[in-house]
Order: sequence, then C-alpha cells, then structure tokens
Amino acid sequence: MSARTEAHPPAAARFLDDGAHAAWHDAALWNVRDRRDKAAASVPDWERLREQATRIKQHTLAHLPDYLEQFERAARAAGATVHWAKDPEEFRVLVHGLLKQHGVTSVAKSKSMLTEECALNPYLEAQGIEVVDTDLGERVVQLNQEHPSHIVLPAIHLNKQQIGRIFEKNLGTAPGNDSAEELTEAARQDLRARYLHAQAGITGVNFAVAETGTLVVCTNEANADLGMTVPKLHIACMGLEKLVPRFEDLAVFTRLLARSGTGQAITAYTSHVTGPAPGSELHIVLLDNGRSALLARDRFRNALKCIRCGACMNTCPVFRRSGGHSYNHVIPGPIGSVLAPNVAFEQTETLPFASSLCGSCTEVCPVKIDLHKQLLYWREELAKEGRVPLSKQLGAHVFTFVATRPWLFKLGGRMMRLSLRITPRALVYGPWNAWGKRRELPVPPKRSYLDGGRP
Repeated sequence: MSARTEAHPPAAARFLDDGAHAAWHDAALWNVRDRRDKAAASVPDWERLREQATRIKQHTLAHLPDYLEQFERAARAAGATVHWAKDPEEFRVLVHGLLKQHGVTSVAKSKSMLTEECALNPYLEAQGIEVVDTDLGERVVQLNQEHPSHIVLPAIHLNKQQIGRIFEKNLGTAPGNDSAEELTEAARQDLRARYLHAQAGITGVNFAVAETGTLVVCTNEANADLGMTVPKLHIACMGLEKLVPRFEDLAVFTRLLARSGTGQAITAYTSHVTGPAPGSELHIVLLDNGRSALLARDRFRNALKCIRCGACMNTCPVFRRSGGHSYNHVIPGPIGSVLAPNVAFEQTETLPFASSLCGSCTEVCPVKIDLHKQLLYWREELAKEGRVPLSKQLGAHVFTFVATRPWLFKLGGRMMRLSLRITPRALVYGPWNAWGKRRELPVPPKRSYLDGGRP
C-alpha cells in the first residue's frame, strides 16, 4: 500500500485527469446522498433525532472519563478483558501480544477504521500473521493493495470492470466477468473457507454502552458476526469516543446511522455483544491517539461526536470530485480534514483547504457537527502557525481591505464585471490561472446584486 504523504491538491488533480471516471465517482456518491435525503424525509421526527443525538454525545463527552470507567467495570463484570492504548504503536504491540499469546497465525478482520488508523494489517503481516479483511469492499482494496477510499464504501473509487480484473488476478474468476452477483459469490466462497481457518476475529465497534459494557457492531454482510463467533478469540477495537451512556440511547443512533450512511432504514445486522461467548475470550482495546487532546480543545471537540456514517463525504463537492485517496489521512472528506490536523498537523495542512465551506457537510451530519466552521477554525490555526502560503495570506489581506470599504468593494465589482465581459477567455483561463483549471466562472451580470442585478 502506498504511504499517505502527498498533499491534497496534486493528488486531487491526478484523480481528475480521468474525467469520465471522476464524473462516475461524483454521480455514484451523489446517488447515495440522494438516498440519504429520501430516508431522512421518511422519518417525521428526523430533526428531533439529530438534536437528541448531538445532546447525548455532548453529555457523554462532558463526562467521558466517568463513562469510560463505568464501561470498563461493566465489560469486565460481563467477562470481557479491557485494555488501553495511548497511540498506534502501543495498540499494535498490544494486539499482536494477544494474538501471539494464543498462537494465532490467521485472523479474520471486519471493517475497522481504527485498525486502519493504526496500520494494524501491515504490522501483523510483518510478524507472520495472515490478516483477511472480510467486508467485501475492504477485501477488494486489500487484494488491490491499497487503502479504503471511503469509511463506509471502501471501494467506491472502483467500478465493476476494475473489480472484475482484481478478482480475476487474485481469485481466479473468468476474464471479463463484471457481474456484481457472480463477483460477490466468488468473494463469498473464498471468504467462507477463511472464516473456518481463522483462529481469531478482529472487529471494530460502532457504539459501546457504558451502563452494560455492551458493544454494538453494525454491518450489512454478517461478516463481523462470523468473525466474532467462529474463532474462540474476539478482539474488539474501539476509539474512546464510541460510548453512549445508556442502552436506550442506542435507538437514537441506530435510526440515524444507516439512513445517513447508505439510505437504509437500518443496517442488515446490528449485533450486540455483552461479554464473550461460552468457551471464548473477548478482549476490548480502547485507543486514545489524540482523542483526549481533541476533547480538551473547545472549538474542535464536537468532531468527537462523529458516528462514522460517511454522509459528509457523500455530499461534499470536493470529496466527490477528488476521491478519498487524495486525502493523505485514513479518514477522508470533511470529517477527516477536521480530525487529521489534530494528530498530524504538518503532514495534513492542506486538508482544511479541501473544502468550499458550502456547509452541506454540516447540513447532513446526523449528530450536527459544525464541520464547515471547524474547517474554518483549522485554517485560522494554520495561519497562526505560519503554514498558509504567502499568496493566500496576501489575497486575504487584499480582500479584507477591499471588503471593509463599501465604495471600494462596489468599484472593484464593476471593474471585474467589465473586464470579465471584454477579456478573451484564453486570457482568463490561461496556464497562470491555477484556480481556473478545474473551475469555470459564470457569465458576469451587467449590474451587481446590490444594484438590483440578478443574483
């Protein structure tokens, strides 16, 4: 897998070089956004649910240490073993230690962005342990030796023809086969044998209930259920922010999660795990990795409310047109651009600018995270640290000077409208206009909106 080191603008430009594929990607994600809107409209109390969800999360974050301790006590009382990891290195060593202790050489792993965050797969493989991703999309990208491009739709950047070629190479399917049904069946047959061979199952956690020590894992393929029940060792990987206080709080989030993520009423499988199965072991690994630091930052702690539905990605015009791999962070899109600078400030400094600040991400977020505002806050933080290019700093100063002087603002608008009408397009969109390479201005009106022109 390639390292996540490239800045967003050049990576996005390369994605857009294939215009037809970029347009297909845009349309595919917008279709998911459209399904989300229809699903939300079918719930009369949708906005009340969003408000309730954000309040529950706000309360939980305000009392997070207490709820974490309550969860640990309840989980231990139910028979689980709870571990704590402060960073990815400690997390990897801890998980490997558990596997080594049990003599595990083969693992079935369901979707977990936290294990991606900690680069668990390559670490375990370097120790001689086979890791098989069992979510269909995750399996596709694993076979193609790349990272997921979306937290809910890991292989959304690949079409059926591309997946057919990947399966032909790795699973021996017929050349040219792009039948979704037949490719899915080929993956199913390959994975079923691997479930039976696996000595441990690793899963993520969608929600965890403090009062009961219960884990909730949501999937559409039952792959997590097989990974949790067939092997005798289950390792659940969980970020500190996944908690909800009470069992009854789950109803709010399960009604929001699938509708926001894929437009479904509910995920096909919503599995509750309280303690290990008879004769098995359950180990829960809680990871910090900057979450406590984010909790301490007043302007950014709202990002910890995220339930990983992916709705902000499906609606974001920048994400849809630049692809998830253009974000050099495990979680792409608007929420990733907010989370990334907290743990990798210098490496992800371009991400808060990968946004039009249109606010669509905030509008669809089921837990009402103020994403577009947080992106703006990060831009301010980057500017304070001197990490904004001089050209952008100068442009901001010029705009501030003009915008705070109404007479100059109106005069500048008249001059710009006139110049854009009479200047040949070749001069406006020449190689010197980097902004215009992927954008096109509308025909300028003769009069401004303030002067009674059209909006």
